[in-house]
Amino acid sequence: MDRYMVSLTHTDEDCVRALKAIEAVGMITHFDWGCKDGDHTGWVTIEAENKSQAMMVVPPLLRDKAHAVRLVKFSPQDVQSMHGK
Repeated sequence: MDRYMVSLTHTDEDCVRALKAIEAVGMITHFDWGCKDGDHTGWVTIEAENKSQAMMVVPPLLRDKAHAVRLVKFSPQDVQSMHGK
């Protein structure tokens, strides 16, 4: 499985609704939130087979405001092999 960072952006006005929706699916403690710093975004890193599966962590009502990115780690050797490309 791959690792994905799922981000969920919402407005200040929709903050409580977004938090309650994530809480309702049992994921509230898995997300990190920027809301108290004025960045109304939640982030969660999960393992999934693909982006579509990763997006399932977000309730359908909010999914149009979410985005999933597949994460990779690079080793120093990976970086060295990229030199000159």
